[in-house]
Amino acid sequence: MGSDFNARLMPAAYLSAGTSSFSEFLAAAAPELLPAAQRMSGRGADGLGAGGLAASGLAASLPHGTTIVAAEFSGGVVMAGDRRATSGNMIAQRDFEKVFRSDEYSCIGIAGMAGIGVDLVKLFQLELEHYEKLEGRALSLEGKANRLASMVRSNLGGAMQGLVVVPIFAGYDTDEGVGRIFSYDVAGGRYEEHRFHSIGSGSVFARGSLKKLYSDSMSASEAVMACMQALYDAADDDSATGGPDVTRRIYPVVATVTADGYERLTDEQAGAVAQSVIAGRMSEPDGPPSTPRQAALPAQ
Repeated sequence: MGSDFNARLMPAAYLSAGTSSFSEFLAAAAPELLPAAQRMSGRGADGLGAGGLAASGLAASLPHGTTIVAAEFSGGVVMAGDRRATSGNMIAQRDFEKVFRSDEYSCIGIAGMAGIGVDLVKLFQLELEHYEKLEGRALSLEGKANRLASMVRSNLGGAMQGLVVVPIFAGYDTDEGVGRIFSYDVAGGRYEEHRFHSIGSGSVFARGSLKKLYSDSMSASEAVMACMQALYDAADDDSATGGPDVTRRIYPVVATVTADGYERLTDEQAGAVAQSVIAGRMSEPDGPPSTPRQAALPAQ
């Protein structure tokens, strides 16, 4: 009677041993709660097939998040993202957040389809929390990066229909005592980046800026400033990237991850860094020059 009573109360997925993956459990117990693109079966809520979204141009007109930058520094990693979301050539939202805390020692940023990206982030946060509760310990940083890769891969069908989401993941490796950065492709390929990286529509300009400004063994404050400069340069050349909005007091989201954990800069702190960048651009519109490095000369 007890087993029959339990079976009537709960689906089999709740009673089976399963794995430590929350997304796998959700797919079995309540697939309707997965991010939309992962459960599309050929027809959308608007009556169009998944291919109809891309073919009709609707996918391109849905809100998209854009530029994210990340950089290692001595003792951790910093991630920063602009606040603009665009729908085609229109600004859909001016204060959209694209950088999130994934757990105590890591963060995640998203570029691409905004709604699906936010759902992916929430599911990833639950995935890490679920694992820690079941196993009694947190995943390693590399394990977290691998879990995220499998979740991105599960959206491949949606990505092929134009519903593309690409994350960037960074965190503090408690085993190695360093900050690390991971990037992904739409098929779930995972790549470790070194020193700095950027994603999104303004990534080419942001990466070019960081090539000029970044130096090894930067302090946290220097890395934050370099990332803010990179976002400013991206906004200068990419219309989908939003620069600091002084009149509305909307500034990029900036977060650091160190041995002390994840910490997001307050709006006042991010605003102070942004104001410093703007003040510098009044005299140097193209930004500060690269730091000169002393070349080693051959012995005469």
